[in-house]
Amino acid sequence: MIQPIYLYGADVLRQKAAAADLTKKEELTSLIQDLKDTLARADGCGLAAPQIGVSLRVLIVDGTEMTDVYSYLKDFRRTMINPVVLEESEDTCEYSEGCLSIPGIYADVRRPSKITVEYYDESFTKVTETFDKFACRMVQHEMSHLDGDLFTDFVAPIRKKMIAKKLVGIAHGKASTHYKTKLR
Repeated sequence: MIQPIYLYGADVLRQKAAAADLTKKEELTSLIQDLKDTLARADGCGLAAPQIGVSLRVLIVDGTEMTDVYSYLKDFRRTMINPVVLEESEDTCEYSEGCLSIPGIYADVRRPSKITVEYYDESFTKVTETFDKFACRMVQHEMSHLDGDLFTDFVAPIRKKMIAKKLVGIAHGKASTHYKTKLR
């Protein structure tokens, strides 16, 4: 079911999400379907459970709509339950990021170039996988949501000052989207 996406300023976006209980398979399967439905409606490339008001360590990423720019994402879809970064590269790269919870704002963010993550997939199978390039970026962005961090927390101080007024506006409902949103 399509859920509203919580916008900047919502408390749930700043909470450290709790580990998902893997014994509650029916509830998690329903949450994952809600994430998929909501992401498809919003036309994004990733969504974490806190963004739909559920403070659990569950996320999805889907790069298939970005194959015109990144052909290697042709079949890149992942569901991650309780993901943990096992290793990250010292090498970093910078990409412009945006977020469905912070509509209309984009900024360059520096993150590790490569990470290895352990997680449970939607079949509740433990997986260890290494990500690089833009797939790595998507996973890191969504994992940040699970820790209560937003991409705007990682931008240069001057850029933070430049977007501060827009962020306050979003927190007060001054945002235009084509998908359902919620402030609190």
